[in-house]
Amino acid sequence: MKIERLLERFTTWRLKHISDKQFMIILSVLIGMAVGGAAVIIKNSVHFIQHFLTGWFADSYGNLLYFAYPAVGILLVMIFIKFILKKPIGDGVPNVLFAISKTNGLMKPHNVFSSVITSAFTVGFGGSVGLEGPTVATGAAIGSNAGRLLGLNYKQIVSLLGFASAGAMASIFKAPITAIVFALEVIMLDLTMSSLVPLLASSVVAALTSYFFLGQNVLYPFEINNTFKLGNVPYYIGLGIVTALFSLYFIRTIAFAQKQFQKIKSWVLRFSIGATILGVLVFLFPPLFGEGYQTVNNSLNGNYFTIFDSSIFYGYRDNIIAIMVMLLVLTLFKVIASSATFGAGGIGGIFAPTLFTGAHIGLLYALSINYFGLGTIPVSNFALVGMAGMISGVIHGPLTAIFLIAEITGGYHLMLPLMIVATISYGTVKFFEPDSVYTIQLSKKIHLITHHKDKALLSLMKINALIETNFATIHPKATLRDLVKVISESSRNVFPVVDQNKKFHGMIIMDQVRHIMFRPEFYDTTSVKNLMFMPTHTVQIDEPMEEVAQKFQHSGKYNLVVLDHDKYVGFVSRANVFSKYRELLKDISEH
Repeated sequence: MKIERLLERFTTWRLKHISDKQFMIILSVLIGMAVGGAAVIIKNSVHFIQHFLTGWFADSYGNLLYFAYPAVGILLVMIFIKFILKKPIGDGVPNVLFAISKTNGLMKPHNVFSSVITSAFTVGFGGSVGLEGPTVATGAAIGSNAGRLLGLNYKQIVSLLGFASAGAMASIFKAPITAIVFALEVIMLDLTMSSLVPLLASSVVAALTSYFFLGQNVLYPFEINNTFKLGNVPYYIGLGIVTALFSLYFIRTIAFAQKQFQKIKSWVLRFSIGATILGVLVFLFPPLFGEGYQTVNNSLNGNYFTIFDSSIFYGYRDNIIAIMVMLLVLTLFKVIASSATFGAGGIGGIFAPTLFTGAHIGLLYALSINYFGLGTIPVSNFALVGMAGMISGVIHGPLTAIFLIAEITGGYHLMLPLMIVATISYGTVKFFEPDSVYTIQLSKKIHLITHHKDKALLSLMKINALIETNFATIHPKATLRDLVKVISESSRNVFPVVDQNKKFHGMIIMDQVRHIMFRPEFYDTTSVKNLMFMPTHTVQIDEPMEEVAQKFQHSGKYNLVVLDHDKYVGFVSRANVFSKYRELLKDISEH
């Protein structure tokens, strides 16, 4: 109670002395610091665990502990979720998008810390996923719960989620520019001048916090030895198409695996199957252990033979054909390993797996062209640009991909190739798959206001709340005399024909009977049954509002009758539907 009174007093004071715009800037700075701190904790925890577990492994032979470690980490996660937290955590970025679309921007308080703990165990013990999603979810939860405690409205809370998500990306990748683009392109934050300054503040402060604790080195230090050459454009176009196809494989594989694992009701069985698949893959191919950033760094710097380290295939490290085969295997199996990690119950993100596959696709692409005499192209440059192609295709964020790779590698001199590959990859994959890896599940359930706003808004509307019942009814056995009396007492020009059991027989529109309304000789000889007609479009009471809107559009009618099977309920009007739509749109949009 004391805390509630303090918050009330603070809110009263704040409203008198600090404007909403100033307050949002202050909150964005504080959230940026908090999110940056969360990113530091996650990163350091994972590095400590991995160094403790594998720092003493030899390079020249395989180690069976690679099989056991991921299972132990995910088991710890499951114990924490099932027996300590006792609540589901949810996926990282999809969890944020769901909160914006379906829960008024509110996230559970446990999301502030639960993703930190579970992702550290998952990735630290070798789960083949990344830390970006959990960091974004943690940041968004911090923003959401801060907004809830301070009594902010929906628009302000959603803005805080966007600022926090940007801060999380800025801190985990040390890429503040990318973070802003990510908030606009992936989170779909509606940018206005009032939200621009706090978005910038959150990103910069989060990145500075990360710099302070983790240093200013970029994630993938890369030296450009070969600048862009116009003659290589066809090869970059080809890489864009290749990364698009692998992006499609990535999205479809993740979605398929998720669907199959969801069919398994027992969490023990899900864990057993997923952990076994993951353990076998990591033992056979150690680069699949954890995020895989070190492997990518080695590949970018031309040390691609290190993909055989601690592997049973170590003896093939000097064979170029074996190297290319291994690169293809790692690219294909990284997606399966990530799917198995998620399916078993692990918590993580997909940025790291996407960067991993992109680097190795680019490397394989360039090595193959050079080896088979199709050209002479810089291998490392194509490995770097391949990462942009995969990010663009998998998350459907070409701008995020371009700026992310430029920032985390220092590869700004390759901006044009990055743009070529990212654009082609995005355009190609969108032709086959309209949804990204983040939105494919949510969009099917119409849980996505941010990316499918029209459908989601209509899904929030219910027929029951829009039905009008002040229409005068008439019995099918009634005469024109009875109808004229009903018309004289009604302000409507539509009259449903309904019997004593509420069964709907048809309807009468006044314009169609106007010519005989004032002819008394027809009053007792003309039956309502002979005047009524059955409308071509009717609405069932449980019908989705999206279908109702389509019926209005196709029929051109202003009112549609609502039925419960064949029973009359009332009418729904075009004006009410679109009035409600505009009201909801105003509620979720920025001014």
